Amino acid sequence: MKASFISAYLFLCTSCIAFNRPPDTFQANRFLTRSSININNPDTCEPANGDTIQALPSLKPYTRLVFRKTEHIKAAEGTKSVLFNKSGQKLYAMNLEGMSIYEFDQASRQLQREFKFKPTEATGWDYETNKPMPSYEEKPVEACLSHDDKVLWVSLHNASCIVPIPTEPVTSYKKDTSHTHVKQKKIYIEYAGSTGRDSIQVPVIATGHTPKIIARTEDSKHLLVSNWHSHTVSVLTTDTAAFPYAKKVKTVPVSAIPRGIVVDDQRRKSYVAIMGGASITVLNNDTWAKEASIPVASNPRHIVLTDNGRLLVSYNRLARIACIDPTTRKTLFTAATHAQPRTIVLSKNHKFLFVTCYSSDKVEVFRLDDNSFTRIASLSCEGHPVGVDIFEDDNKLEAWVCSYNNGTINIFSFAKN
Repeated sequence: MKASFISAYLFLCTSCIAFNRPPDTFQANRFLTRSSININNPDTCEPANGDTIQALPSLKPYTRLVFRKTEHIKAAEGTKSVLFNKSGQKLYAMNLEGMSIYEFDQASRQLQREFKFKPTEATGWDYETNKPMPSYEEKPVEACLSHDDKVLWVSLHNASCIVPIPTEPVTSYKKDTSHTHVKQKKIYIEYAGSTGRDSIQVPVIATGHTPKIIARTEDSKHLLVSNWHSHTVSVLTTDTAAFPYAKKVKTVPVSAIPRGIVVDDQRRKSYVAIMGGASITVLNNDTWAKEASIPVASNPRHIVLTDNGRLLVSYNRLARIACIDPTTRKTLFTAATHAQPRTIVLSKNHKFLFVTCYSSDKVEVFRLDDNSFTRIASLSCEGHPVGVDIFEDDNKLEAWVCSYNNGTINIFSFAKN
């Protein structure tokens, strides 16, 4: 896998609804449309600056998953991560080598839109040789949805920044009249089944070198970004009513290369997996200061939070997953996986953990009990699986897994019992 790091500046864009006309380019001094007006305050015309959508109806209880089938859909080369919106209707695929983002419809499995960056030459990083290499700035790595899924924040590997991409069609953008002179990147929006194309300008939000994971607080007011080559975490505040919609307010140094981040809003803590070391950094969500360090096994990559406040971690080099109590800072139990476990994701009921195992071409599923992991499935997945996210309804669960080497999204379907 190849990518890179270098300071750079990027651009963002929004889409309009025309399909068969010359491209239009939009800039914005307000990021959200009138559909984003705060429903909790009918006397104001100001857009809400957080999440207002209520949680989706609870799913029927289930205790077993039974594997049914695998489907494959074409994506772009070097797809690095995937992310569903809250409703599960749309999936976004970050195509690192393709320098674009695909938007898929879950029900039809069809590509709907492609957000395509205009390439800018830059210096990259070859992870196989650990040396700089010629590359491009616009290499999408990971993403995070905020503000009722209206904003898709994307980390750009070689640009030392993230960019906010609006997910809803916008036709009323105005020129930016602020005097901040923020750098912007241009994105072309192409529509499946149409020759029409739109374009938008998106602001560059500076982070550290080689930004990776983006995590957010529940109210969408803060973003956390892990910066691989800077050995830092960037803390940003958001304001979708004011260009450029976010700004860095703090840089937190960490001991080595950071990767995974998870935010615990209830306990006012955030946890950063130090992939270049053997620890998890604990941040205080009120001050964004480093509060503690949890010793763990070597090379923690990804980290998720259970509903009872425990941490689940993937250990890339050790081929293991672990459950950690962040209060006592103790490892409670572990389980072996196939080689190079990367992204992990929990089912909606927090009873099943899905693990992509990169070099071994496997996707594994574990049942999560109070004191143990139990492997219930180990599925072949060619092309080096790396990213995964989950769709669920009352009857089925689908794990959408992107394979980095062959440009495929693999859909593993399970029946619920």
